[in-house]
Amino acid sequence: MPERAATEVRRQRRVLLGIAAIFLVPLSLAVYLYYGHPGLRPGETVNHGALVQPPRPLPELALPRFEAGDTQPNFLLHKWTFLYVGSGVCGERCRAALYETRQVRTALDKNMDRVQRVFMATGACCDAAFLRREHPDLITVRATAAATPLLRMLPGVSGAKPRGTGRVYVIDPHGNLMMTYAPNAKPKGMLEDMQRLLQLSNIG
Repeated sequence: MPERAATEVRRQRRVLLGIAAIFLVPLSLAVYLYYGHPGLRPGETVNHGALVQPPRPLPELALPRFEAGDTQPNFLLHKWTFLYVGSGVCGERCRAALYETRQVRTALDKNMDRVQRVFMATGACCDAAFLRREHPDLITVRATAAATPLLRMLPGVSGAKPRGTGRVYVIDPHGNLMMTYAPNAKPKGMLEDMQRLLQLSNIG
């Protein structure tokens, strides 16, 4: 093969390898971090959220819905879940979190049905007109005494009467708490994380 042709072939191979690395390295890193590593400390950030390491299996429980009836005990299974815990009054931070998770879910486009949003109200609930108008897809439940074991497993929640922390929690389709977002987390980062998780995972 002439030297010029061989040089061109090598250049094209390097380009292809570079393109493959751009796509494969971030995905491989996400899988590596998600499934754990002995040296990874609990609470250490991965991507834009804080990884819960190891993931915490949450108890199954039925809770009363805001509208009527109870949830099924497995309502946190089978889909990826954004969970927000707060008072039923749903003040500024609560409304911001509900808005942000709604926008992230919508932006997932064809994958949005793989994700659900849950608002767990720890107090008297709620502004019905606001929820129906702005969040018709939201699952709103009351945090009765039955929810206490679950609430106490959430990072940042403590005390005899657990309350919300302003955080958004991510639960995988197997019912494991696996990531949290601080109150100042950017929706763009949440979206990027969810897109990567949904791309890597066949569950949910």
